[in-house]
Amino acid sequence: MAQSWIENGVSWVYLLNTLSRFAVWGLGSIFIVEILRDSYHALCHQVDWLAKWHNKHHMVYRRDLSIISVKAYQESQLYHDIVESALLLLIVTPMALGIGESGLWLGVVYAGTFLYGASVRYFQGKIDTDYNHLPGPLEQIPSNWWVNRTYHWRHHFDNVDAYYSGVFPLVDKILGTALSLKGKTIAVTGASGALGQALISQLLGQNAKVIALTSHPDRLTPGEKLKVLAWEKGREQDLQSVLEKVDILIINHGVNVYGDRSSSAIDAAYDINTFSALRLMDVFIATVTGPQAKATKEIWVNTSEAEVSPAFSPLYELSKRALGDIVTLKRLDRDCVIRKLILGPFKSQLNPYGVMSAGFVARGIIFLAKRDIRNIIVTINPLTYLFFPIKEISSHLYFRLFTQGRK
Repeated sequence: MAQSWIENGVSWVYLLNTLSRFAVWGLGSIFIVEILRDSYHALCHQVDWLAKWHNKHHMVYRRDLSIISVKAYQESQLYHDIVESALLLLIVTPMALGIGESGLWLGVVYAGTFLYGASVRYFQGKIDTDYNHLPGPLEQIPSNWWVNRTYHWRHHFDNVDAYYSGVFPLVDKILGTALSLKGKTIAVTGASGALGQALISQLLGQNAKVIALTSHPDRLTPGEKLKVLAWEKGREQDLQSVLEKVDILIINHGVNVYGDRSSSAIDAAYDINTFSALRLMDVFIATVTGPQAKATKEIWVNTSEAEVSPAFSPLYELSKRALGDIVTLKRLDRDCVIRKLILGPFKSQLNPYGVMSAGFVARGIIFLAKRDIRNIIVTINPLTYLFFPIKEISSHLYFRLFTQGRK
């Protein structure tokens, strides 16, 4: 009896090991197929002779992703989809044969579904497009962990040299093409400060058009792609007509009252650091209208690492934490992409003792934003990288459970 139990146990262990091995190799093979597919897609925009074939795919769609004609759609299937899926099979099939892991054949089957679907659409002239190309208005913001319709729409009509990924945005995150700043109109508050000026320099380097919003316009020199507007807190509503034409709003202004705990200091800290930023967010969110606005409109908010770490300025910490919590709350409505800038101490007028330079912080922000990081952490404090995600996830869950969205 004991020997029988042992034999049965060994059999179950062997079966579970076989199944887990198949699952690991199978999922890995699907992941490999997607990476190869996205890499080929990127090459189609860099290699001229591939671009001639791939452009037939782009020529099919109007801005609402409707098809211009059945004939054009069939040509796109022949010159792009069939060629792409056939190449995938030519790569993954020898891989499965050579390595000898049965799970790899799952990737072969997965690639085969692309070839089958494209062939049916070509030979039957049947318009049965995939989810990412369904026509109609964009109702969701771009997803962060997978590619949805809004994410892929940007590849067609925002910047064809970005947003290459088809299912998982890994390749875009690696290449820095998960967010394109080229041609975007970006408004920056606190523009005359150290970080504001550093951000403007980086954004202009990305071929963006910048609107500098500042209470000290004399500190900035307007240029071909830099417009300087005088603005101060309390006049947020005045910016509505400006923000209607803005793609990305970077809320960067603030005040540090240091050790002052007077009533006037409390009012200033919360009015500038918290409520002015929130009023600006509301004005900007009201401009997110139209069938494609959710694809391109974004808000970046400088909440600082004071959300989770001491800044040795209690009112600065309290007002920034309040801002950070309400930003987390507003994210639940998914009106547009809202990024947090969780920044460590950098040298500026607010913090003359900062250990990082504003230029270094600005470069880090742009680097991570182009990889579609929604919580952008730039600091030398390793604890922030540990504590902030815990705080953000717990706050998100708490707010989601105990608040209600707009009816």
